[in-house]
Amino acid sequence: MQLHCYMASKDYYSILGVNKSASDDEIKKAYRQMAKKYHPDLNQGNPEAAEKLKEVNEAYEVLSDSTKRSNYDNYGDPNGMAGGFGGGSGFSSGGFGGFEDIFSNIFSGFGGFGGGSRRNSNSPMQGADIQVRVNLSFEEAAFGCKKSINLTRTEACSACNSTGAKNGTAYSTCSRCRGSGQVTNSQNTPFGQMVSQSVCPECHGTGKKITEKCSKCNGDGYTRNNRNIEINIPGGVNNDTILTLRGQGEAGRNGGPSGDVQLLIKVSNHKVLKRDNYDVLEDVYVSFTEALLGKKVEIAGINEKLVITIPPLTQTGTIITVRGKGTKILNRSGYGDLFAKIIVEMPKSLTKSQKDLVEQLDSSIDQNQYTKKKGFISKI
Repeated sequence: MQLHCYMASKDYYSILGVNKSASDDEIKKAYRQMAKKYHPDLNQGNPEAAEKLKEVNEAYEVLSDSTKRSNYDNYGDPNGMAGGFGGGSGFSSGGFGGFEDIFSNIFSGFGGFGGGSRRNSNSPMQGADIQVRVNLSFEEAAFGCKKSINLTRTEACSACNSTGAKNGTAYSTCSRCRGSGQVTNSQNTPFGQMVSQSVCPECHGTGKKITEKCSKCNGDGYTRNNRNIEINIPGGVNNDTILTLRGQGEAGRNGGPSGDVQLLIKVSNHKVLKRDNYDVLEDVYVSFTEALLGKKVEIAGINEKLVITIPPLTQTGTIITVRGKGTKILNRSGYGDLFAKIIVEMPKSLTKSQKDLVEQLDSSIDQNQYTKKKGFISKI
């Protein structure tokens, strides 16, 4: 048998942006943030983002598995086969016992000297997460709404209670592995006796022998089902917000918890309004006479019409604020504001009588009343 020594080429902690002491929850949270950052929907046509997402998935696969993470931390490789014999420092100071410890990781596929590190196929496994895109109108995102989403997911078979056996009872404990799902073999080597563990060939790692299969799941214990789920979207969500439905994803195995459903929010544009976090912005066009004389004008709100007062002599670019007419603030009771930016429009043409009136008005206005124009002239 040929031995291979591996050196870790990637820093999985740096890829996820966490410390080496990060908890499982911190690693999972970081993974979700990075997966969102490099998600294909947000990086269309960007091959670098696709490569980054592969690295993020690879890092999470290692750091979310306690065995792989331990091997990676100690030996630089998730399979426990890195660093040669004690990182190049010769045999362990612990004598032959330390030497065996190193080999127990090198031969992790065989269970090492006297004990295996192979993951028990009967141990609880958490189900995978499911991501669903949810399209919302501008108004739905601003104030919240109810939505129905459709998804297909793996669920525990209801007919056999995920045992795979008819009525959940037509099975017995595997006599070969005695329910462990693994069989142990020993082999003499120059280094001593090597013990290896492998999946039981009789029960294929399940630990039980089904005497009659469940007709609904054909003995798998799980079925693929299509579901419509009613969800409440909170007001204040924005484009690319991710909402999580805990425990609504793929079913876990062997009693493990179900995964989550991640809702990726996509919000359509409004005809007039634009969002700035929880505030909304609007360009309001008024005639030059309305700006000169002042007037009440009608503007668009998110789901209503509003009336604002244009003060006399309003300049282009003036911002008028309407308090509390923005979107709902996510997970709070307040609302943002609406900011109306006034844009003064000049007529494209004038009749002779209109031009005469404007000339009369112009001649009656003292040029010193144009303070900005006066300041500009003084500079040049």
